[in-house]
Amino acid sequence: MEDGYFYAVMDCFCEKTWSHTPQYKIGYCQQCPNKVQWPSPLGPKPPLYFNAGMFVYEPSLSVYEDLLTTLKVTPPTPFAEQDYLNMFFKNIYRPIPPIYNLVMAMLWRHPKNIELEKAKVVHYCAAGSKPWRYTAKNRTWTEKTLRCWWENGGISTRMSRLTSKMLWPMAKQKLMRMTKLACNNFSNHFRRPGLFII
Repeated sequence: MEDGYFYAVMDCFCEKTWSHTPQYKIGYCQQCPNKVQWPSPLGPKPPLYFNAGMFVYEPSLSVYEDLLTTLKVTPPTPFAEQDYLNMFFKNIYRPIPPIYNLVMAMLWRHPKNIELEKAKVVHYCAAGSKPWRYTAKNRTWTEKTLRCWWENGGISTRMSRLTSKMLWPMAKQKLMRMTKLACNNFSNHFRRPGLFII
């Protein structure tokens, strides 16, 4: 990885949480940019947008001070820190493969872009993506992804809600161990002095 850049996985605009954006309204997603072309009446195509759940950046005191100064004059946005970081780092952002921050909605929105077996960090942020909340009514999960989650430390997906709530602390510990392991794998893959993974 080259110095001086901000590395993160591109986000997907296909989930309902993006319904306030022009991307969602016209069906445009940077994960499949050839599916719907950005219409010229809307102006220039928006810059690439990342999911801030995991990123790699080498911090400095001057950038920290710039972040705080800029934050004071920046109006609030729907996705708070993620929108802010995208705005602040847009000129130095470089995408990395989705295996380093696998947003689970990508499995059902853009399965061709995902190499599930290579995933290093799994991000359960989209509605319907939390396997410990899986029910027969929630059909977004595939058998393959449920099995992968179970085999890698998840709790049973057939538990009642009450049981899931009682076992959540245990599941949370397992997820934290999995995340730590994934981050260690990531940092071993991109190891160099001064590199921070947040």
